[in-house]
Amino acid sequence: MSAPQKALRKYFGHDSFRGGQEVVIGSILSDRSALAVFPTGGGKSLCYQLPALLLDGLTLVVSPLIALMKDQVDSLVAKGIPAARLDSTLSADETNKLYRRLENNEIKLLYVAPERLANEKFRTRLAKTPLALLAIDEAHCISEWGHNFRPDYLKLTRFASELKIPRVLCLTATATPKVAKDICRHFQISPQDHYQLTFYRPNLNLVVTPIAEHARRAHLLEQIRKSPIQPTIIYTTLQHGAESLASFLKSKGLPVRPYHAGLRSEARSEIQDAFMSGEVPIICATIAFGMGIDKSDIRAIYHYNLPKSLENYTQEIGRAGRDGKQAHCELLACEDDLRTLANFTYGDTPQPDALRAILRILLDQPGEFDISTYELSRSHDIRPLVINTLLTYLELEGFLRATSPFYSTYKISLTRDFEYLLNGFDSNRQSFLRKLFDTAKPGYKWLELNPEEAATEIGEPKEKILKAIGYLEDLEDIAVKPSGVRQGYRLLKKPDDLLALTRRVIDLFQRRENSDLQRLQGVVAHALEPSCLYASLLDHFGEEMESCGHCSRCRGDVPPASLPSSTPPEITDENLRLIQNLINLKQPGLRAPRALARFLCGMTSPATTYSWYLPDGARRKQRLTSHDAYSLLELHPFESILEICEAQIIH
Repeated sequence: MSAPQKALRKYFGHDSFRGGQEVVIGSILSDRSALAVFPTGGGKSLCYQLPALLLDGLTLVVSPLIALMKDQVDSLVAKGIPAARLDSTLSADETNKLYRRLENNEIKLLYVAPERLANEKFRTRLAKTPLALLAIDEAHCISEWGHNFRPDYLKLTRFASELKIPRVLCLTATATPKVAKDICRHFQISPQDHYQLTFYRPNLNLVVTPIAEHARRAHLLEQIRKSPIQPTIIYTTLQHGAESLASFLKSKGLPVRPYHAGLRSEARSEIQDAFMSGEVPIICATIAFGMGIDKSDIRAIYHYNLPKSLENYTQEIGRAGRDGKQAHCELLACEDDLRTLANFTYGDTPQPDALRAILRILLDQPGEFDISTYELSRSHDIRPLVINTLLTYLELEGFLRATSPFYSTYKISLTRDFEYLLNGFDSNRQSFLRKLFDTAKPGYKWLELNPEEAATEIGEPKEKILKAIGYLEDLEDIAVKPSGVRQGYRLLKKPDDLLALTRRVIDLFQRRENSDLQRLQGVVAHALEPSCLYASLLDHFGEEMESCGHCSRCRGDVPPASLPSSTPPEITDENLRLIQNLINLKQPGLRAPRALARFLCGMTSPATTYSWYLPDGARRKQRLTSHDAYSLLELHPFESILEICEAQIIH
């Protein structure tokens, strides 16, 4: 019996590998990097967990999902495998203990988010650790042509090289041939080490039902009632759509709960646990639900709204029927959904003037500087993800280098009398602590201390102040709430031609917008496919199939020439009056036609919420979304609303 087979039986309790696992593990153990494109539920995690046990050194696992990291680490530890995760939920004490274990080579697998590798201090620690393997989950995020591009993934290539990691394993459930080629290029993976399993699942019965908006609820209710209540996920695009649909189904006597990112984390956990246990068998959810869900008996997946890409669609239906039994996957296809989905894409595209302003700010800094993504986002009305993408490209082009993030403010509560606290220190440290705490601003329950300002005021290094705060917290003399994350950067060079760089960046975001819109059209083309639905889906991922014989098209359903749609309501004089009233408010974030069009289409942005402070220091928030014009024209195409806004603002 080979070493991998022995480890498989000893640690994982299996006698044989699943399809594709053994060859991927073989590449890794032969010191070659590899790409594994396995469908959802295909057993990707074993492909790095098992080699980690046989290789000398640490296996670093990059994953964007904290919940998934926690589940996998808990499962590995239960098997006696030394695994750990480093994420934002850990306390300072837990983090320090983890670092000590890392220094002592007591960890075989360490799970981190991709953002963690942007931390210079963390990279310095890793450089002292023997690294055997870098496993990158959701590897499609590295490709700017992928459906779920994440800027921090782009830097993983450089980090792997700098840390001298001998082999890399990229894993994804959704990579088109173009995306797979991009991943292989980034990590120099040869064609022989690119493994792809078929996306065909014979137990999933695909159905596309072209349907008008007004008929969707009744059709869905009828479909659910055709069989006994069973584990079911219904995907919607919007949070309020998940809420209202769940309310409707509940009023008809069905055991259903809504799930979306707008709910408190405790509520989301409770709903997910209820679904996993079977207490609540039906979930109405946005795409926030499902990542990391390992429930084998999901019998039905309904897409109440069109998905934003075929990659998303494939990943979501892949959560059904993992036990191998029959499952129903139905897409309710209505063209009205395109307007909402396209609006999300338009909402992420920054305005050229804002990009120019941010580039001037970033590239006119001294050698070492720090920024708040939140503040840049607010002041220029650009979403934080877009700011992070811009910063990543400036790093990759050699203009900037991220150093380490830090907190700008600490709220401190004394757990014992201050004079009593000082008694444990010599006179020099007592003097230092008195000066430090004199700089803090008193509040109702907390003292607010800014290390940067305190360092200037008392003439001490900021690092000494941060160590003092950490030491007092470890002694439990104080309770601390850090806030205001700022990211440090180092300016490496200035552009020779700022105008040319600005044009390149503007073009980059425009190409992203066009690519996302093309993905939407791919969903529509699939919904109107006259032949086998599975053949259409597999073709998107570079596979060929004649026909599955069991999808709705193979069973004889004939699609219409176009998807059902409703005519947007007329734009009235009263609508135009409301828009002009909004313009007259002269809100800074709504002065540009594109920003105003986003607002009228119901897209929030950093500019739609602003804050001010009262004389007593209390903070107040005002949401522009309470204005009557917010989402006034959400049923209209963005391009037509943009034309109206350009005319109104010029007028």
